Amino acid sequence: MRTLPTAKSLIAGALSFALFSIAPQGFANNDLPDLGTAAVNTFSLEKENVYGDAYMRVIRASAPVLNDPVLNQYTTELGNRLVAHATGVKTPFYFFLLRNDEINAFAFFGGHVAVHTGLFLNADNESQIASVLAHEITHVTQRHLARSLEAQQKSSTATMAGMLGSILLAIAVPQVGIAALMTTQALTTQSQINYTRLHEKEADRIGMQILAESGFDPEGAADFFAKLASRYRFTSKPPQMLLTHPLPESRITEARNRAAQYPHRYVADNLDFQLAKARIQVRFSSYSPQAALSLFEEQLKKNNYNFKQAAQYGLALALMRSKRAKEAEVIIDELLQSGPNNLFYIDTKTDLLLERQQFEQAINLLEREKRLKPTSQVININLANAYIESDQPKKAIPILEEVIFLDKQSQLPLQLLSAAYRKEGNQAMEHYVKAESLALAANYAGAIDQLNFAYRLSESEPLQLARIEARIRQFKQAKQAMDELK
Repeated sequence: MRTLPTAKSLIAGALSFALFSIAPQGFANNDLPDLGTAAVNTFSLEKENVYGDAYMRVIRASAPVLNDPVLNQYTTELGNRLVAHATGVKTPFYFFLLRNDEINAFAFFGGHVAVHTGLFLNADNESQIASVLAHEITHVTQRHLARSLEAQQKSSTATMAGMLGSILLAIAVPQVGIAALMTTQALTTQSQINYTRLHEKEADRIGMQILAESGFDPEGAADFFAKLASRYRFTSKPPQMLLTHPLPESRITEARNRAAQYPHRYVADNLDFQLAKARIQVRFSSYSPQAALSLFEEQLKKNNYNFKQAAQYGLALALMRSKRAKEAEVIIDELLQSGPNNLFYIDTKTDLLLERQQFEQAINLLEREKRLKPTSQVININLANAYIESDQPKKAIPILEEVIFLDKQSQLPLQLLSAAYRKEGNQAMEHYVKAESLALAANYAGAIDQLNFAYRLSESEPLQLARIEARIRQFKQAKQAMDELK
């Protein structure tokens, strides 16, 4: 499915700065103690979840969150594979992508892990990107942000509320927020620098363990570190990740030493990773249509690829972007013969069919796949979209309601559900669902306006009126709570 437009980016790296502002340095000793989570006394998990939810809503409004079902499902499955081998998991994890060519990832309250598309553009294989995710997962499981805030509160006059509000402000208004953080948290004291260094060290060590136990190559971390250090060693403007996670030689050496402690094993690269990278290169990067086309034509001409299928897939997407859909479909059909259940190919084939208004063929393809993968977001969202495009909105509604029930953090199914109700002629529910989507982006005032529209259109339905009244009260309370966080 083609991705819907995202909100305009303010500064995607601002949150990363806010969460990990102090530059970590390497230590000679690898045998660090597990700091654990006992140090967190005043900042409960319940509070973390409240703030994590608030921050995520602000990010949806201010940063280019990527609503691409295929890439989201791939990233979520990769992240969950790592989480399954982590210890101390006390909250569900939510992995999401930001459309940003900068090399960066960051984690914050409530199990939220953001991944810049630039990570995919610069990683050579799945183990490398998994190493970054494992590191960020450890920041969450070890509650590093909460522990840092507590330590900073003890050594300064800042209040916890002031520090948390500064982080939220850094997301909404980056320049102001960062200045507030520098003042509120007194980040330059030596004791706080050491505290954060320990967190980075712990995340490196435990992240490596998660990486290895999840079946990835533990050398992936050191390889990615070394690649970034080499590429940006002499640049005047390093990527955001090197500002928040600097790479002195000692840190790379330590990563190599840790990896050597695990049994050496060959880990084959993953086709889906290379397909995800190709999709990002064509659709969500700074490549022009012609540059993307040339990139994959050159790869195929020189046999310069990890998987031929990924180079072919990238070429098909580039052809579609260049308005050469017939040529693209020939390639996609060939790929489907070798991988008939591959979600990347199915999603793109669906786009091609819908573009030609071959709705029945697209629906037949997706209904067959739904029987095999009943909970797949990719299949369900594409099928619902095909029903909407073919003027069958009633069939789309229950599918989208199920998707929303399973994933309450994505705006895309809400946007499609609103479109389905609009096509069905149910204006009250169209406005009601729009309100839910606006609330996910912290726009409670806009959400309440939409609910007022829905209320006026529901005068003959007492149960619906009561439901709307209750939701308006909830959104008013949420708006007040959000204002208090600032």
